[in-house]
Amino acid sequence: QVTLMESGGGSVQAGGSLTLSCQGRGWAGSGYCMAWFRQAPGKEREGVARLDSNSNFGYADAVKGRFTISRDNLKYTLTLQMNSLRPEDTAIYYCARATNWGNCRTSCSGSDCWRDFGYWGQGTQVTVSS
Repeated sequence: QVTLMESGGGSVQAGGSLTLSCQGRGWAGSGYCMAWFRQAPGKEREGVARLDSNSNFGYADAVKGRFTISRDNLKYTLTLQMNSLRPEDTAIYYCARATNWGNCRTSCSGSDCWRDFGYWGQGTQVTVSS
């Protein structure tokens, strides 16, 4: 059974930093695209950052230059380093794994880049105050 468990959320003032971690269990091999999503109150869930084991990656425009995604394939962990946080980054952050084996989408745009993630963690709250 595939499970994903996030940790590291919390409250921080604008301009601060947080590091989110995700522990994956229940599968073998590193050939899945993994990603972070977030959902703010009253808004749809949106993709934040994605990364595969071949270093194909992508970021939402809103976080480029501020967030960094990384993974440890041996430990099945996914990390999101968030710097220069803004109040609009406030959301529940979710770790996700692609349903199927393969690289993250690269020749894509918009929501098409964030399709086919079938496994999700329960989320961790990030609150940024001004």
